[in-house]
Amino acid sequence: MFRLLLPIGALLTGIALLLLGTGLLNTLLALRGSAEGFSDQMLGLLGSAYFVGFIVGTWLCPRLIRRMGHVRAFAFFAAATSVCVLLHSLLVDAPVWLLLRVVTGVALVGIYTVIESWLNTQAPNEHRAQVFAAYMAVNLLALAMAQQLLHLDSPLVFTLFAVAAMLVVVALMPVVATRLPQPEISDTPALPLARIWQAAPVACAGALLSGLAMGGFWGLGAVYAARMGMQTAQIAGFVSLVIIAGALLQWPLGWLSDRIDRRRAVCLVSALAALGGLLMALLGPFGQWLLVAAAVFGAGAFAVYPTVVAHLVDHLHKEDILSGNAALLMLHALGAAVGPALAGALMGLTAALALPLFFTLMFGLCAVYAWQQVRAGRDRIVEEPAHFVPMLRTSPTVLEMMLDEDPEAAEQPVNHAKSPEPADEADEPSRG
Repeated sequence: MFRLLLPIGALLTGIALLLLGTGLLNTLLALRGSAEGFSDQMLGLLGSAYFVGFIVGTWLCPRLIRRMGHVRAFAFFAAATSVCVLLHSLLVDAPVWLLLRVVTGVALVGIYTVIESWLNTQAPNEHRAQVFAAYMAVNLLALAMAQQLLHLDSPLVFTLFAVAAMLVVVALMPVVATRLPQPEISDTPALPLARIWQAAPVACAGALLSGLAMGGFWGLGAVYAARMGMQTAQIAGFVSLVIIAGALLQWPLGWLSDRIDRRRAVCLVSALAALGGLLMALLGPFGQWLLVAAAVFGAGAFAVYPTVVAHLVDHLHKEDILSGNAALLMLHALGAAVGPALAGALMGLTAALALPLFFTLMFGLCAVYAWQQVRAGRDRIVEEPAHFVPMLRTSPTVLEMMLDEDPEAAEQPVNHAKSPEPADEADEPSRG
């Protein structure tokens, strides 16, 4: 493994430093905005603005990268991100922050695309799964560690914004110093959402509903914890716990999802996340018990998106997997763009407890719909069963690393109830 990761160490180091800075910023903005008197609706809109930038960046950034080259594009996007970080502290104004969040979303998609296209080129076909796993582990670990930087100072002063900006700038150093050859970014043809819905409606519903819920968590989770009486250090622990629980439980839940009807797996992890949201609402006023509820929520919530990705792959031919997953990612991002604004409005109209109840509703709807589809008929797989891959939503480029071409992968045990079998064209909608 060391020999495999050594050549891409500069890329992994760069993304880790970047996520330390931006992960800190995400929580910091929620706390600073709340302290400055921003309404819950506005805080939710700030979360939505980031994902609007994400959607725009997915279309814009590949064009900019082809024009500039990977190294210069990375420097360009990192510079834009660091400037946005500092401007949040210098211009504490809600409309300005909305614009800065959009720009940050665009820039981070560009950075993800640069790093992930580089990793795609450097990863040998037989080790793509290991590179993908290492990259996702770095993402999750950096996001969890970023919360602990809140211990350094109060969100009301300049220090934490400066630390976040410095981490983004330092992330430039290993990447611009690399001698790796620059790759090309390939165009992924679009796959209509109607065709994806026809092939795997549970995947589409799960991507949208989990996007709504997780967008609300990333945008307002820290605000909810503050409303429950937590101090800055406790809020850092709360957000870190959700991420860590989500990271650790993806593997056992993924193992299970490979051995049962994938729709049942979507139902199971969604129900677990919904239970966690309900427990957060019930136990929120009871201090430390809130952390238990947060762990339950994170365990289920972070497993929903990779499970629906695996479910979609079950129903697509190999030549459609990349475009299908890119469309599913955009559906998830659309939900994440709407979720914070909707959850923030609910919190403003009622109380902070509306946020975990929003999680419960979104994931509960996902669980109910998946269960209805289970009862509607047997799940039929187009070519061969997919394998669950622990993952976060980053950019469409990362999906290329999911294509595990290791022949040993096919020998992994799978549930025979899910094995592909002859079916007529009505049972195989993805055949067109």
